[in-house]
Amino acid sequence: MGSLNLGKGLSRRAFLSSLGLGAATATTASLSGCARFANAPGVDSPNAAPVDILAGDAIDQAARIRSGQVSAVEMAEATIARIEALNPPLNAVVTKFYERALGEAVGPLPAGPFRGVPLLLKDLNDLEGTPKSMGSRLFADYVSAKSSPHTEAIVEGGFVVLGKTNTPEFGLVATTESAALGICRNPWNLEYSPGGSSGGAAAAVAAGMVPLAQGSDGGGSIRVPASCCGVFGLKPSRGRNRAGMQTRAVDISVKHCISRSVRDTAAYSVVVQDGATSAPYQPLPFVEGPSKNRLRIGFFTKNAYGVESDPAVKAAIEDAARLCAGLDHDVVPVELDFEGEPFVEHFLNLWASIPAEVMERVENQGLDPAQVLEPVTIAMAERFRKAPRDAVASASTFMRGYTDRIDHHFSEYDVLLSPVLRTQPVRLGVMAGTRPLDDILEPMLDYVSFTPMWNATGHPAMSVPLGWSPEGLPIGSQFVAGLGEERRLLELAYELEQARPW
Repeated sequence: MGSLNLGKGLSRRAFLSSLGLGAATATTASLSGCARFANAPGVDSPNAAPVDILAGDAIDQAARIRSGQVSAVEMAEATIARIEALNPPLNAVVTKFYERALGEAVGPLPAGPFRGVPLLLKDLNDLEGTPKSMGSRLFADYVSAKSSPHTEAIVEGGFVVLGKTNTPEFGLVATTESAALGICRNPWNLEYSPGGSSGGAAAAVAAGMVPLAQGSDGGGSIRVPASCCGVFGLKPSRGRNRAGMQTRAVDISVKHCISRSVRDTAAYSVVVQDGATSAPYQPLPFVEGPSKNRLRIGFFTKNAYGVESDPAVKAAIEDAARLCAGLDHDVVPVELDFEGEPFVEHFLNLWASIPAEVMERVENQGLDPAQVLEPVTIAMAERFRKAPRDAVASASTFMRGYTDRIDHHFSEYDVLLSPVLRTQPVRLGVMAGTRPLDDILEPMLDYVSFTPMWNATGHPAMSVPLGWSPEGLPIGSQFVAGLGEERRLLELAYELEQARPW
């Protein structure tokens, strides 16, 4: 795919069309899902499509459709067959609207770079006329009246949405096993969690159902499941992507994708970015490969509280640091003060304000919270009600200063490297939202103690699947760059993908 000139005079429609040119000749290694599921029963059965139709990444699939080798309808049918074969033990895909999708695949479809490529949405996102439960019994019958701006960008990019993926209630916890949608399992080991809150998306991609799935990240919810499932996940800078009107004092959540190839995420990044002149960053071009520039990378393995990572995680991050050094980057150990205790207190107040709003809605409707909400959601709402009245305003003030204090590190280092999670993936049941908050809060804060700070500051961060635990579970490496520096991260990701293919 060639370089793009994204000048202000280029219309969105013209740009999306131009992005699709030149991709047909691109090649990648075959990406067929994790070993456990690549040869799952039914994948090559007479009722399933030939594997070569679905081989490779989303850009490969788009190239086949564009060349006429396969139609969008055939691609959708092949993907549906694969989902039906692989999903039952995982419960990654929880809502299916296949007939709708097949009707759309007939066309005409927007001439975007992913024209005709099947996609799965996380069940926190709106697609007009489709269910959106948000992982909660409260919204079991809710149907979206209109699509979100992010979904509109996805559709304009040419994707055909087949269904929605599993998520915990309101995306609040770091595992995906809600009372409403059921347990989602990790394809590498069904006894373990795929992470959260985009756990269904990551499990679907890792298993080979789709090469790319939409996700969102408000405290690590793209990076955490990407790490747990051994796939690639980028959290873009705050304000980079198309979004609705900001309604919170600090907008900590962003929408993006989880993929198996770096170039899929690179192309998706261009499709969904905000092209408005008010966007805070220069437009992101399609990043098509590594850079020759060598980086100064600071790496650390202690979390926000100053606690060292689990030995397997520490070893994986040190190995990632050696890999970067072997590629001639300047890699140095660093010690950073993330102000763990005050940061977590303010972050929790921002996070708990979400279930507090839900609880108010439940009570106004005269419903019994215990019948429609999970224990963690209720307890977080009650926690917020006990906070000072100015808790959100105080958190907003703290986060503005915190961003400035953290951001100065990127004048010393081009990129920071750390774990995504302090330990390897956890077993199912350990952090489920159906358990009492007192049982899971401290373990969860420890588990995800490398990711939320970058939601607070808005810096772009990615989980790159470079490591493995002795138990055979993936361990992601987190790389973080300065605000608006997604290009730097993607160029580094291409280089790491070539050096250690996943």
